[in-house]
Amino acid sequence: MKWIALKMLLGDRGKFLGLIFGVAFATLLMSQQVSIFMGILKRTASQILDVRDADIWVMDNKVRFIDEVPPLADGDLHRVRGVPGVAWAVKLYKSQLLTRLEDGNSRTVILFGIDDATFVGAPAEMIIGKLSDLKQPDAFIVDKAGYEYMWPNEPYRLGREIQINERRAVLVGVCKASAPFTTLPILYAKYSTAANYAPKGRRMLSFVLAHPMDGVSATDVCRRVERQTGLMALTQDEFFWKTIVYFLGSTGIPVNFGITIALGFIVGAAVTGQTFYLFTIENLRQFGALKAMGVSNGRLVGMILLQGFLVGAIGCGIGIGLTAFFFVGTSHVTVLAGLFMTSTAVIGTGSAVLLIIMLTALASIHRVLVLEPAVVFRG
Repeated sequence: MKWIALKMLLGDRGKFLGLIFGVAFATLLMSQQVSIFMGILKRTASQILDVRDADIWVMDNKVRFIDEVPPLADGDLHRVRGVPGVAWAVKLYKSQLLTRLEDGNSRTVILFGIDDATFVGAPAEMIIGKLSDLKQPDAFIVDKAGYEYMWPNEPYRLGREIQINERRAVLVGVCKASAPFTTLPILYAKYSTAANYAPKGRRMLSFVLAHPMDGVSATDVCRRVERQTGLMALTQDEFFWKTIVYFLGSTGIPVNFGITIALGFIVGAAVTGQTFYLFTIENLRQFGALKAMGVSNGRLVGMILLQGFLVGAIGCGIGIGLTAFFFVGTSHVTVLAGLFMTSTAVIGTGSAVLLIIMLTALASIHRVLVLEPAVVFRG
């Protein structure tokens, strides 16, 4: 029966290829958009993940996401250090500032001011220059994408000077950093250097980064910090998801991508469903002949499910392959950094394709189950 089912499916190559195309197109559209959606969401909190040395983020208790940060008082650093279970705590400054390049053009950048002594929060990988060069006067490091944005099509050259808030800043290195949501250049400087660039005010401390003592969980320390200081303390994972949830609930990102993903599902279901249903209808005489020869309904259902599974497997494989080819082909594009196909996207898309095939097969199976064997003898 399996061989007969495959012969029936492959007998009309036009419809067979149409089925494959419908499933492949739906898979491509859904898997690509799901992967891009997940990559963009990760970008919203990428700067949190880039801080690999600290497990705890302490901030004002009104913070909703990483880019909305009311400043803390300098004394809050010492209050956090005095909480039992805190091994160490350091300062971190973060803000968006306007810079002026050598040619007079302006660029908005994200500036991080990291602890002068420990460099906690600094980039993990340097492309050119050394992290220790931040100790030089007015020194800063920029991420690779930021360098290409500020000085497009120009080779790396250290010693470039820019102005940040009308103060001199000297480039001493280029690093790798995760792409931020806004795709702005990311600059790193010592906290004391960043204080010279920041707008003058009573407060400029954005976050306190801390680490728990050995044997004490970061979650327990966060609760202690909150009770003792009244500030918000979150683990890296908690702050990551807090930022993502904010963007999911307060922006149009999920709606726009959700519409595209839904369209992929609907188009795939419509094309595949119609073609597969018509394919079954046109082969009713063959199914009727098999029924007349004594083939049970269970065997006929198995034949249709086999045909649907084969179409789904080939179409899904082609769609996933095209999506992978897209991301491999764009991996060298700096602005698309961090966007790649995830295992979650593959599993989710495969499940959606399976659902499409099962719904389509059910509609076709119904016609076969109510089929009278005498149809084979009618003109």
